[in-house]
Amino acid sequence: MAKSPEVKLAVFGRAGVGKSESTYRHQASIDDEMVSMEILDTAGQEDLPQKEGHMRWGDGFVLVYDITDRGSFEEVAPLRGLLEEVKRPKHAPLVLVGNKADLEHARQVATEEGERLAADMACAFYECSACADHVGTGGGVAEAFYELCREVRRRRAVQGKTRRRSSTTHVKQAINKMLTKISS
Repeated sequence: MAKSPEVKLAVFGRAGVGKSESTYRHQASIDDEMVSMEILDTAGQEDLPQKEGHMRWGDGFVLVYDITDRGSFEEVAPLRGLLEEVKRPKHAPLVLVGNKADLEHARQVATEEGERLAADMACAFYECSACADHVGTGGGVAEAFYELCREVRRRRAVQGKTRRRSSTTHVKQAINKMLTKISS
């Protein structure tokens, strides 16, 4: 029996947006393939070096904000900027999640704002609630994680087809070009 692919997912967002600090494993059948997810929930408590370490660790990222907390929404873009800097030159697979959709009466961030931000970041958007009884725009919490796993798998497939030369190869080629010019 083939081993199920493992995908490492890190969840980022301000403390209090509806996450819990923990690491856990979850297996799910996604598009008829078993996928083993290792999920690191950072709970927004980490300092910069720790946050960068979590970003280097992950294959895919869930950026979470609380729809009842505008400040948590405003922290998403800088967080995404740091993620892109740490994962450079690759574009990091991510999804944007607006949590606490069951608290519509206290909403501070419109669904359209989340959709716009997700479009700017070129990622999927989900508005949902960690409460098991509530499913918002675009599906539930599980669907956000499943879509992120799909994106990580798509990128792995593309990277497998277009293998890049190592930096050592590039250096050798540059030295050979210089030596050829010098000897000419």
